[in-house]
Amino acid sequence: MATRTRRPERRGEPLSRERIVEAAIALLDTAGEGGLTFRALAERLATGPGAIYWHVTGKDELLSAATDACLAGTMTAATAGTTPQEAIRVLALGVFDAIDAHPWIGTQLAGAPSTSPMLRVFELLGRQVQALGVPHAAQFTATSALLNYILGVGGQNAANARGHHPDTDRTAFLNAAAAAWANLDPDDYPFTRNVAGQLRDHDDRAEFLAGIDLVLTGIIARHSSQAD
Repeated sequence: MATRTRRPERRGEPLSRERIVEAAIALLDTAGEGGLTFRALAERLATGPGAIYWHVTGKDELLSAATDACLAGTMTAATAGTTPQEAIRVLALGVFDAIDAHPWIGTQLAGAPSTSPMLRVFELLGRQVQALGVPHAAQFTATSALLNYILGVGGQNAANARGHHPDTDRTAFLNAAAAAWANLDPDDYPFTRNVAGQLRDHDDRAEFLAGIDLVLTGIIARHSSQAD
């Protein structure tokens, strides 16, 4: 007796670009960029790869759309900031949290400067730098410094999280790291030994925002003194 081939489950709703992007985000979160293939996405959506190509032209467009979707709320919230400094803090922390939740975003934002998600973050940062009164000749440098800090620290934080076992106790890990710092050779590492206690008690998000404030303070102080 012949066996029937099991058909894929039928979709509960019509295929759309939004549904494809949502499924791509879920796949990226579990399998990373290497696991995002149109075949895997088609299986997740119970459709064929050809149907997906009707809505997106390829993997690059899909990665860009997924990154935009994850950052959409952050971009909207940042534009509602009451001051340029507050808007920059909101945008910076939103990107930091997005990279923490979806580490693949860091790779997308750190890619080629022509990619849309990175350009949108750069554009929004640049508008706030302009609003701070930074002279035109210094706006590119100031905006780039902020972007590089956000992506660098956000990416490093995500890399640290991926390097730990999911069941790792953060407090125990920091206590062990702080103890190791405190026991370093005092002649070779006097500074590191001295701040070992701060490593034990620090909060990553708070330290990140403190760094943003340092960069902003430097930008404002430098250019306000030039204006005087």
